[in-house]
Parts: sequence; structure tokens; C-alpha cells
Amino acid sequence: MSHANRAATVLAFDLGATSGRAILGRVDRGNLEFREVHRFPNDAVMCGGELHWDILRLWHEVQAGLRQAGGIALDSIGVDTWGVDYALLGESGSLLGNPFHYRDQRTKGSMERACSAVGSDRIYDSTGIQFMPFNTLFQVYADAARTPGLFSLAKTLLTIPDLLNYWLTGSVGCEYTNATTTQFLDRRTKSWALDLLRDLGVPTHLLAPVVQPGTIIGSLRRELIHGEEHKLTVVAAPACHDTGSAVAAVLARGATAFLSSGTWSLLGTEVDEAVVSSESRRLNFTNEGGVAGTFRLLKNITGLWLLEGCLKSWQVSGEKYSYATLLDMAKAAKPLQSFVDPDDSLFVAPDDMPRAIDEYCRKTEQPVPQTHGAYTRVVLESLALKYRYVLEQLGALTAVQFRNIRVIGGGCRNALLNQFTADATGCQVLAGPAEATALGNMAMQLVAIDAVGSIGEARELIERSFPYRTYEPADTSCWDRAFAQFTARLNSTV
Repeated sequence: MSHANRAATVLAFDLGATSGRAILGRVDRGNLEFREVHRFPNDAVMCGGELHWDILRLWHEVQAGLRQAGGIALDSIGVDTWGVDYALLGESGSLLGNPFHYRDQRTKGSMERACSAVGSDRIYDSTGIQFMPFNTLFQVYADAARTPGLFSLAKTLLTIPDLLNYWLTGSVGCEYTNATTTQFLDRRTKSWALDLLRDLGVPTHLLAPVVQPGTIIGSLRRELIHGEEHKLTVVAAPACHDTGSAVAAVLARGATAFLSSGTWSLLGTEVDEAVVSSESRRLNFTNEGGVAGTFRLLKNITGLWLLEGCLKSWQVSGEKYSYATLLDMAKAAKPLQSFVDPDDSLFVAPDDMPRAIDEYCRKTEQPVPQTHGAYTRVVLESLALKYRYVLEQLGALTAVQFRNIRVIGGGCRNALLNQFTADATGCQVLAGPAEATALGNMAMQLVAIDAVGSIGEARELIERSFPYRTYEPADTSCWDRAFAQFTARLNSTV
């Protein structure tokens, strides 16, 4: 039975690596509308040579978002954040220190040591998760050896959204989609890989029960209730991992791939079973947990981080550009002159991004860009070509010929990159919604409170309310030639 016309009001907290938002969603008469009620920065803090999240500041902002929604009857609240980072709670449930930021350098070498201890094949076969040095598995492996006294005091380990859910409700649990990013979860049982973790010395008694997306976690704590309108408000688990929420907003399976486009680009497809093989491991694809029992088979690609880095460098030198101006300059630049691999180590954290692009071009014997428009074009064309490179790998792993790419997230507003992506891949690009993460968060809340009958119904609601824009491929022959050059250079540097 369809529940799409049932009125409901939900509040989505969407916390990213640089900012957070509280967004109010209202379903009425088969339509979903939303408005932002609170926005706040999320700044990492360097202290004593360690990089941390200012988690108490984030909690303060979550409470501020609740106050901004005061006077509005809320059916539910949901939280999504980035993955991998974690917090420890003591015996009384108090926080034992500020959580580390995933870019902190204390984990250097821990991935290699952990793989040596139990074997990388075993880790990948058990979890299906790609190897990245900041995965929770390697953070905890390093921290348990570095600060054993702290772990002896700890009673519970929670990921960041789970911590916020605990503070909202008093209930302890680890939401499934975010739990998969820890590399702690067994892909077959969808529960903690206890034998693997014990063999690595990870204290498994700290792990909380796994909670599926679309579950009611608990009622809002009494001290957080602002007025009579919030007395019946519950906290529901969306896909608490932000990419999980973004993909929950759209249908991206079969011949349709998804591309979550922002600082990072995540390219993949929704599958019913994890794809784990020697080839998927060699290509470093990951199987993150999705909604409704699915997996998100995907690969991380460094995304608009390169362009953001260029803008930052130019701003320091006194040259400020709007995105619109920069894209107009890129359109006027000569096409397909030089390419970079967005995932090259030169671009991880350079002091000057344009200089890093220059170095890559010299290293690969290509022309160095001469104008800001040319730099922008190099970044966007390189991203489009890298998308094709990864899409072909994804097609080989799934035996699917992809015809469409669903671009979601803030990058879907970049019309030039969308067109380049269509041209480079030969696929139809369906761009939108830009607010996919918040909408996917709302979708699973609506499932949890039975305002819609299924995630499929929630996706139909989003599609009606937020139509996408279509980009058709053109001039594919010149992109085919460029892709051959790009691939040759990519393979020569591997």
C-alpha cells in the first residue's frame, strides 16, 4: 500500500568534513520540500601535533539546530556524517578524549603492520572493504598499541554519528552503513568480524550492537525537548554514512552508476551481493553497506579537491574567483591539452595546488597550464577521464555495460564537469539532486516512521520533488583519443 501522501516532518543533520547543516523536510500531498534551518563550520583542531575533531562544538551546533526547529512538530530526527572516525566512552558513558581526524598522521605504517599480522587477503575477504590507511581498523590497531591505558578505561567504541545518536537518545548502537566503513564488519553475516578483530588485538568488548538503517533508535532525551512539539519526536537511523545517505536518495543499479561528486568523487553502483575477488582487490574497490540489504560497490577518486586547492592558492595571492567565472574561463581555454591523475600522491596535501599540477605535467612531459582557466580545464577534463577509467573497471567487475551515470551531491551543479563526464564516458549523465545526502537521510527516516512504504517509494517521492538535469554525450571521438593518452600516462606511472 502506498503511504506517499501521509504528512510527516523530519529533521536531517548532515555533517561533512568542513561544515554541517540541519535541514527540515516536510512531506505533504505527495511532495517533499525542505529548508535549511541551521548551518555551521566543522573545523579540525591541531593540538600537541595531533589532529582532532572539535566534537563538543559539533554537539553544541546540533543542539542549536534543534532549537532552531523549536515550535515545529517533528516526527523524527536523523544524523549522517563522514565515516571511519571513532570515539571512546568510559564507564559512565562520558567521552574519553576528542576523536581523532582521519588525516592525523599517527596511523602511518599501521595498515602495513596489521596486514602483516593477519594477512591482507583475509581482511579483504572478510570485510570486502578497500585498504586505506585511515580506516577505523588501522586507527584502532595503532591506538590500542599506542595508548593501551586509554583502551583499558574504555567501555564502548562508537563512530561519529553513533556518538551523536547516543547523546540525542541515550541508546548505544552502531548503524550498519557507517559500521562497514570501519573495516570491522563481516560482509557475509553483516555483523562484527570478531575472530579477525581478536587476532588483530582489537578489543571487541567495546563494540555496540549493529543497527540497520530505517530503525528507530530511541526517543529524544528529555533535556533536549524544546516545547510540546518535540515530546513525541524519535531519533531514526538513516544511512548514517553520508555517501550511504546520498545513494539512498536515488536508484543507481543495473545499467546506471552513481557518482557522488564533491571534494571526493565516489563512483559505483548498488548491488545485492558484495563483489569480492582478486581483481576487485587489485583495483581497490570497496563494498560499503547500503540500505535495504544492498552494498555500494564503489571506488574513491580524489574529486574537486584539486580545484578547491587551486582556488585557495589563488585567493592567497589576492585573486578571487567565483565558480561561475572560473568555469567560463575554462570554457574559453584550449581543450584536452594536458591531463593529471587526480589520485597521484602529489595532490594529497600540497602547499600549492597549481604548483603540484605543474610538477605533474613536467614529470609526464606535458604542457604546463598558463592561465587559471587552463588549470581549471585540466582538472575537470582529468576528472572526467578518470571517471571513464574507473567506470570501465566497474563494468568489468559487474559484467554490466553502463549507459547512465547519476551524478549527485554538490558537484552535480557543475554543468561543465557534467558535460565533460558525458563526453568522456559516452554515457547519459543525469545530474541531481544536489542535496542528495540530506534527502537520502530524510528518505530512511520516512521509512522508519512508516510515512512511506519502502525505500523505493521514498526514491519516487524524491524524483517527483527534485527532477534531474540530463546531459547527452557529444564529441566523443576526441575524448576517445584523449582517453588513450590519459590511460597510457596513467599506466606508465603505476
